[in-house]
Amino acid sequence: MSRAEDIFEKLIYFGEDALDEFIVQRQTEELFLDFKQATSTGKHGWSLSNDDRRNLAKCISGFGNSEGGIVIWGVECARDMDIGDVAQAKVKVQNVHRFMSWVENAISGCTIPSHNRVRNHIISCDENGDGYLATYIPKSNVAPLMTTLGGRIYIRSGSNNVPAPYSVIAGMFGRRPQPDVDIRIENRQLEIVEYGDQDILYPKTIDTPPQKYVKVSFDVMCENDSNVIARELYMTCMTESSGSEYNRVRFLDYGQMINFKGIEGQLNLMTKAEQRLPPRGIIKFAQIEMILSEMTDSDLLINGVVGADSALPKSFRIECLRNNLRSFVAKVFRSSEEQRELLLNEFFNDFMEITE
Repeated sequence: MSRAEDIFEKLIYFGEDALDEFIVQRQTEELFLDFKQATSTGKHGWSLSNDDRRNLAKCISGFGNSEGGIVIWGVECARDMDIGDVAQAKVKVQNVHRFMSWVENAISGCTIPSHNRVRNHIISCDENGDGYLATYIPKSNVAPLMTTLGGRIYIRSGSNNVPAPYSVIAGMFGRRPQPDVDIRIENRQLEIVEYGDQDILYPKTIDTPPQKYVKVSFDVMCENDSNVIARELYMTCMTESSGSEYNRVRFLDYGQMINFKGIEGQLNLMTKAEQRLPPRGIIKFAQIEMILSEMTDSDLLINGVVGADSALPKSFRIECLRNNLRSFVAKVFRSSEEQRELLLNEFFNDFMEITE
């Protein structure tokens, strides 16, 4: 998840509390974040004011031509000579639902070409209909984006959208669009299994292996979230620690991939030469299966990365400390069938992280 997506998810989950935290901590405008006050009130027509439309266009161009970002409408900034513009106070957007509709209507006409992946979310709304809006502008796959007002191409520099230098623009025009791959974790399952149900071969030094285990399994998949074909897709995954000599991490169902043998506990996969992933296409790499016991003496740690030729790789990590792992297994053993779905969500929410 990118920094911009992380901020957007935080605003969705925490709402106005996130804005209050920005103000208390004197959050600065930065490479991925911009604060704006809305001036559109409907007095001059049923659309965005010229100032709001100009700010929106510059942000779409600047963030879209860079690494993406968030515009928060309804926050006043103050100038700090040492660190720049900081969040100072909340200033509600009048009729925030109406304002969001104006923003959404204006997006396609703000830049050439238009950026069709911009998203909006109402952070909060009071009983009068006033509130705050977040606009998420991801990195564009069709850069450079030029504003229709003024015909300028912007990039994000620090906390500002600045006109792109000629050399940067030339590089944008000369650069072919790149694929953008995302990790998808699907088919998550949690169950209790008996030793005899699993083909687990323990070393001869283990005389009495546990008879009951928790099995957590999931599929690692890859989505081409771009408008170009992705080639030479790959996944590498390494089990740094399984948590116990009684535990096992296994990689299954990767027959459609080329498997390059690595060290023990490592899986290296790549698509076959003729395989390509079209835009919005999804491909499965492998299933990861974790067999976990209560006899835990170390942490569980698995690191993986997914990518494609010319694409920015995405990483995933499962890290569960020894005591947390032992507690999780014990809770599963005591749980009912209905409770296991909650425990499965708890495992992935608490112990798995996906990053760029």
